[in-house]
Amino acid sequence: MTPVILYQDDDILVLNKPSGMVVNRAESVKGETVEEWIEKNSEFRIQNSECIEKDENSEFISRAGIVHRIDKETSGILLVAKNPAAFIKLQRQFKEHEVKKTYLALVHGTMSEEGEIRAPVGRLPWNRERFGIVPGGKESVTRFKRIQNSEFRIQNNRIPLSLVEVYPETGRTHQIRVHFKYLGHPLVGDYLYAGRKQSREDRMWAPRVMLHAWKMTFAHPRTGKPLAYEAPIPDDMKRIIKSEARSTKSEINSNA
Repeated sequence: MTPVILYQDDDILVLNKPSGMVVNRAESVKGETVEEWIEKNSEFRIQNSECIEKDENSEFISRAGIVHRIDKETSGILLVAKNPAAFIKLQRQFKEHEVKKTYLALVHGTMSEEGEIRAPVGRLPWNRERFGIVPGGKESVTRFKRIQNSEFRIQNNRIPLSLVEVYPETGRTHQIRVHFKYLGHPLVGDYLYAGRKQSREDRMWAPRVMLHAWKMTFAHPRTGKPLAYEAPIPDDMKRIIKSEARSTKSEINSNA
């Protein structure tokens, strides 16, 4: 339960967050968060000496430089700024959709080769802890490309699955999970959106929501140089991918 450093310099820290680790502290969170991990490591300690607007500096400090969030059970790339100027510039890139993200997801069913999902995402009026496709929700766009369709065998059951690359063009909370549920292909292990029975059955062989923040490209906040990073596919996801009994697509050409 410790992040792995993919890259760092005086301005940024690029982490590979493990599944099960919460990004931001909260009273309800047990165990160390990424925020606390950053704060206690003097090697990564964020700098707050630059003189900028007070409110912006306050947000930088309160978030320990963490520019964006990924869910507790989602693994993969997390971007951290080491100073207020870098924090502001990176946040602006996210807001203007200049940061390009690629996720890997294992979903139920047989997916089409590629597609785009445009559906507004917002909190459910009857359950404020969950999100869904709701009138008046925020505009949300997710593109995807299928890598392989397969079957996972457990006991005498054959479970059709698809491995997909996902390219969220907007960054709404739970967007990928909600959008694939909307298509009728919920993520494997999704305890919120796959349905109670399905998620309970999934957890017998999949330990978490099978979503990985795989790749990210953005401009360096100081130099403007394009940067690209990739977080290795975690073992729990590789195990399922490799154990699938039949594939109609070639395996993903990565370090899996």
